[in-house]
Amino acid sequence: MNNTLRVADVMTADIHSVDGLATVADAVEAMRRHAVSSLVVARRHDGDEYGLVVVADIARKVIAENRPLDRTNVYEVMSKPILTLPSDMLARYAVRLLVQFDLSRGVAIDHDRNIVGMVTMRDLVLRLAEADVAEE
Repeated sequence: MNNTLRVADVMTADIHSVDGLATVADAVEAMRRHAVSSLVVARRHDGDEYGLVVVADIARKVIAENRPLDRTNVYEVMSKPILTLPSDMLARYAVRLLVQFDLSRGVAIDHDRNIVGMVTMRDLVLRLAEADVAEE
């Protein structure tokens, strides 16, 4: 198992965010515009935690319940707090945490708790497998 690959090596640094007070319709439009399936929900203040809204949240909590997208706020359907992973964490430990919490993605943060990227289970597994094959 690769012992040098870190979250920073795998993460996508191009992340997109939305305000918790935005409507779900606004969030869906941002997802469409940026071709992403999740948006980070910004912290309201330094003591607050980040949130995350993903397509599955919208499907389960808005569309399946027949709620109007333009009258439902992101904060009503987001997940919060979310799993944050230090960007210098070994990728294999990030996989363990995602598995432990049954999550498909986490947010990478720096030492000051600023978001620096998004990492998915898919990307972690593929990169770790690629690195293992290269070691053999």
